[in-house]
Amino acid sequence: MVRCPRPRPNPAAPRRDLRKVRVHVQRLRGGGGGGGRGLGDQLPRLEGPTPGGLSRRARFRLHFPQLALRRRLGQLSCMSKPALKLRSWPLTVLYYLLPLGALRPLSRVGWRPVSRVALYKSVPTRLLSRAWGRLNQVELPHWLRRPVYSLYIWTFGVNMKEAAVEDLHHYRNLSEFFRRKLKPQARPVCGLHSVISPSDGKILNFGQVKNCEVEQVKGVTYSLESFLGPRTPSEDLPFPPATPHSSFRSQLVTREGNELYHCVIYLAPGDYHCFHSPTDWTVSHRRHFPGSLMSVNPGMARWIKELFCHNERVVLTGDWKHGFFSLTAVGATNVGSIRIYFDRDLHTNSPRYSKGSYNDFSFVTHANKEGIPMRKGEHLGEFNLGSTIVLIFEAPKDFNFRLQAGQKIRFGEALGSL
Repeated sequence: MVRCPRPRPNPAAPRRDLRKVRVHVQRLRGGGGGGGRGLGDQLPRLEGPTPGGLSRRARFRLHFPQLALRRRLGQLSCMSKPALKLRSWPLTVLYYLLPLGALRPLSRVGWRPVSRVALYKSVPTRLLSRAWGRLNQVELPHWLRRPVYSLYIWTFGVNMKEAAVEDLHHYRNLSEFFRRKLKPQARPVCGLHSVISPSDGKILNFGQVKNCEVEQVKGVTYSLESFLGPRTPSEDLPFPPATPHSSFRSQLVTREGNELYHCVIYLAPGDYHCFHSPTDWTVSHRRHFPGSLMSVNPGMARWIKELFCHNERVVLTGDWKHGFFSLTAVGATNVGSIRIYFDRDLHTNSPRYSKGSYNDFSFVTHANKEGIPMRKGEHLGEFNLGSTIVLIFEAPKDFNFRLQAGQKIRFGEALGSL
């Protein structure tokens, strides 16, 4: 019996791992022309243990979802801005709505949520406000008016004893109820002070304009030029001639020794929605800024910088006995309708106007070379729901406000005097 010796392994010959060959074959099959294979056919079959204690199959399953997310997020970065915003919205909304940390694994693969401010700015507030305006015009059944209006009165604390018509069945729709008139004796106009409050509301801020910036709430400012818009020759205002190095504030102050003052009044949904002339002055120019219709409540004003410059607004400018005077009605969510009684050409929250532009109209004509005279306390315009009034005016240095930040004020009460 002859025994054949076993062949000794040749150290020079390369050793081939059958598992690696098997993985290589599976990858080639998965990447071939057969488009009908699923992801499961492309996964390599790894069986051997690793030094970390997990099998290679388990490690691959842990890493594969992150690789897939990275690939999908890489596709998002190549999309156009509208498509990218549309694809990232659902994840961002879930990120802020779900419990803390629920979507934290997404941050490990490079995804970052859109900021709350950017997310809120992207909401179509103009379209929603137009839809709300259409809803307000729908006539309510007679039996439904009292329950609906009573709920609104209870929610926002409306005092119907001041209304000219207290019967709730008199108001055919929500729009008429929002724009209800008051009894004549409900708001006496103060005759001792030169400037009165043009509306009911809450004082957010007041004082001198410094460094061409105005405070919308304490610690949050916006640019005066961005808010009022650039000066144009067509405004027909008594401005001094502009120089290349002059500040915007110096272009508004017409008399030496005067200062520029401002006052911000927030109208809550339960307040009286009409606004009146705060003093005796002449309106010579109107500028309409189409824009967003974000909420203007004090909390939102602290959150979004230059909120009043982003929102739609109507700027009325003119002069009073001490120089420049302006009143700006700022729109808000569901308050796209800003009405000025003597301006029939004004149409706010209209689809034909685009954001970032403005439209000028002069009340100074050949027939009327002075403009529109307004008496103190005279009806000027109205909002739908609630919004903000911003006064910016010129006055001597000894002008004093008789206010406190955060106080409630009613139309006709004194704002300040000399």
